[in-house]
Amino acid sequence: MIKNKQNISTKSIVLFDGFCNLCSLSVLFILKRDSKDYFNFSSLQSTTAKEILSKKNLPKDYEKSIILIQNKSIYFKSDAALRIAKKLNGLWFLLFYLIIIPKPIRDYFYMLISKYRYKWFGKRNSCFIADINFSHKFL
Repeated sequence: MIKNKQNISTKSIVLFDGFCNLCSLSVLFILKRDSKDYFNFSSLQSTTAKEILSKKNLPKDYEKSIILIQNKSIYFKSDAALRIAKKLNGLWFLLFYLIIIPKPIRDYFYMLISKYRYKWFGKRNSCFIADINFSHKFL
């Protein structure tokens, strides 16, 4: 059962690999720049994420991507990352303009980083757990 069910319909949800250090650092980065409380989070390994994704038609490599669920749409890879950046405080929204680069090129570089993320950034032994100050943001 999904806790904070009312937030699912009103907020965008970021699903991430909870064992990936890069992904966990990215979530912390987003949390610190989400002053409008736009995002909720869940690791891809969680029951909540599995429940949310169970009714979606997913690409075979979805677990190698950050996933954004926004306004009943689902975004993967560079589309998700750029749409997240668009909502962050500061000048991070400017990264969204990289959307003009053709998707296959953007996703090629996204997947290159994804392929080596454990090698370059390491892997956790247990799933990422948020700081108590941000625990309300996790489903």
